[in-house]
Amino acid sequence: MKIDSVEKPYDELAYNYVQKDIRPPEGLGINILIYNVFNTKDGKYRKTNIKPLGTPPPILDSNLVEISRNQIEKFLKSKGFFNAKVKSEIKVKNKKAKLRFIADAGKPFMVNKITTQIPDATVKSLYEQYKPNFSHLSEGMQYDEDSLAYEREEIYKMMRQNGYFDFVRPYVRYEPDSNQNNNKVRLKLIIDNPIDSSARHKVYTIGETDIVVAPNQEGFTDSIQFNKRSFNGIRFTDLSHKFRRNPIVRYDFIKKGERYDIDKEALTYDRLYELNVFKNVKIDYLKAKDSSNVVDPVILLIPQKRMNNRIEGEVPFNNATVGFTLSNTYTNNNFLKGGEKFQFQVKGGLQSRFIDGKSIFSDIYQRDFSVGASLTVPRLLVPFKIPMMGKNGMPYTTFSSSYLYALQKDITVRRIFINSISYDWVETKSKLHSFTPLNFEYRFGSILIDTNDKSNLEEYMKNKELFEKNSYNIRLLGRKDFTLGMKYAYSLNAEKLLQNRSFIYFRGNIDIAGNMLSGLSSLFGNKHDPMNGDYGKVLGLPYNQYVRPEVDVRWYKSLGAEAQLVTRLNMGVGYAYGNSVAMPFEKLFYAGGSSGVRAWQARTIGPGNYNRDVITSPEARASSFGIDQLGQMRIEANLEYRFNLARKFFGGKLNGATFIDAGNIWNIAPGNPQPETYFDFKNLQNQIAIGTGIGFRYDVQFFVFRFDIGLKLKDPQFVGDDQWVIGKFINGGKAFKAAYLATHSPDRYRFVQYNFGIGLPF
Repeated sequence: MKIDSVEKPYDELAYNYVQKDIRPPEGLGINILIYNVFNTKDGKYRKTNIKPLGTPPPILDSNLVEISRNQIEKFLKSKGFFNAKVKSEIKVKNKKAKLRFIADAGKPFMVNKITTQIPDATVKSLYEQYKPNFSHLSEGMQYDEDSLAYEREEIYKMMRQNGYFDFVRPYVRYEPDSNQNNNKVRLKLIIDNPIDSSARHKVYTIGETDIVVAPNQEGFTDSIQFNKRSFNGIRFTDLSHKFRRNPIVRYDFIKKGERYDIDKEALTYDRLYELNVFKNVKIDYLKAKDSSNVVDPVILLIPQKRMNNRIEGEVPFNNATVGFTLSNTYTNNNFLKGGEKFQFQVKGGLQSRFIDGKSIFSDIYQRDFSVGASLTVPRLLVPFKIPMMGKNGMPYTTFSSSYLYALQKDITVRRIFINSISYDWVETKSKLHSFTPLNFEYRFGSILIDTNDKSNLEEYMKNKELFEKNSYNIRLLGRKDFTLGMKYAYSLNAEKLLQNRSFIYFRGNIDIAGNMLSGLSSLFGNKHDPMNGDYGKVLGLPYNQYVRPEVDVRWYKSLGAEAQLVTRLNMGVGYAYGNSVAMPFEKLFYAGGSSGVRAWQARTIGPGNYNRDVITSPEARASSFGIDQLGQMRIEANLEYRFNLARKFFGGKLNGATFIDAGNIWNIAPGNPQPETYFDFKNLQNQIAIGTGIGFRYDVQFFVFRFDIGLKLKDPQFVGDDQWVIGKFINGGKAFKAAYLATHSPDRYRFVQYNFGIGLPF
């Protein structure tokens, strides 16, 4: 299909006016191929029992061709080509039709004079004041009806923002005069007065507001008993008896005595919905009976379900391991009758290694259990007043507390108690802030390895090697310490992440701990030397002092309605200083996983050029799985191309992706027994893992189920050309895997990694 003789800026727009049912398939026609596979029999299309998969092929329809021709012609005229003529041409060969639209657009008409007719002097003055902020109309421009429509909409918004409650769009109209020579057109903008020509447009002010909460989720009954008392121009009536006045009234921005403003009405809608306690919000207005310029708002609120309970589970299986995680989360969205969200979660899981001929859970090497509670209040609880709180987005204060128990078989037991207070607020729609001024963490770890017991020589040798080769991380796991710190995070354009647009996303966060305690310690004259084991202490425990910044930068490039290119760079570093010589174990970085370098399982890359064959005992290697491949620094980069495979696929859409990932983690703090794990800029090209792969995303509107297949290209655990494991995959993969197992048992080498998940990786 072609549209000929249309100027470059308009050819794509003109194509949009071709009826969809006669457009050729996009891309490689995969949607049509899928439809043909499921809906043909004996070379003929089914007429019954049609499967909702793929897209049916476009069928030539002369009526749709004529409609398309007419719409393209109208489009060209709307863009100033008043004399445009469009013809259609159809050629049929081998039951396939070639459709061509030929346009004779002629010369565009240019606006040579713009005049206004605004009989209301106040409205005219208002238009002249606001016009520079929005107007697209200027003398010398090409006539364009889209610009006229935009001007009309902006005038409507301007009037409704300045008290003109009765103003409607039809009051704004245009009179173009093209009866001139040389393709010129005069344009008159008219803002009519109300139907009664003697009347002027009225400016309305806000009177008393009624806020009414329905008795239940079913809505309002026929009769409503209003509250007899009002305060500060608002009468609050809660027929459900489940809401307090102030938390709801706080987000009513339609104030008594102020001029009517459609923006404040929209703001009130947004915030009341964001409270997440009402399933329906409706704002009406009643004009005062005395015919004065006053409107009384009526805000009708229908509550939604207050409590819910969610049970979730997952079964991670990778690299000869299998496990499960089960969690139960109770949520109350109106805990204190003010839109406060209370959550209580219990979560537990375990991970096991496969052993030939034994039960899949015969070697459980990791157990986790956690319990946590949080209370989120829809406001910033601060000791000072914030004007127009929630103007750009709903602010939150969150109190949270959690306890974690983790057992690494035969190595360590960790117990962590965490408490925090966080503030989240919106600077603009695209700029989000999160600040945690207080973050308390108590860690009580214990080491289970006994390197002094020689009664069982085999067990003694395993424990000895395990501790020697992993002493750095094992000591971190077994630490008893205290953390008092703060966190801050800033994100840009997070609201666009699910949109196919071109933009840059940024998220940066920093975690700082120990500085206040260090200052107090110095103030009281306490001296300590952590390098020699002399730590400053709080409540009998050494406190952590560190800084941990991390950034995530992404560039999203739209390549059309169904395609997008995404590039991503994620970097982070943790640096311990002052009272600490090492980062807490939970603050270390790992590489790999479903959102990182996807050709590797999480926690199986690096650090640096680390190879697990340095642990000679298979038992020690199995026991240390998941704790030896962590580091204080991470760099990951991703390149992903996303596209559509099938618009109709079992009630949703099937999208595809191809990707290349690269990255690693490194050590930067002294004390690690493996020198190859340290960051070396000169050797960086030999320390980067590279993987590629394809992915499928099943989009059912509210959820995206993801399946990625990653293939290793370059593995930094090897040396020289052996790092390019893709060559081993193509030639001699079985022999390579057998040799790897002999030196790395029970670890098996896997060229391909499968990742399941919900949501996009980034």
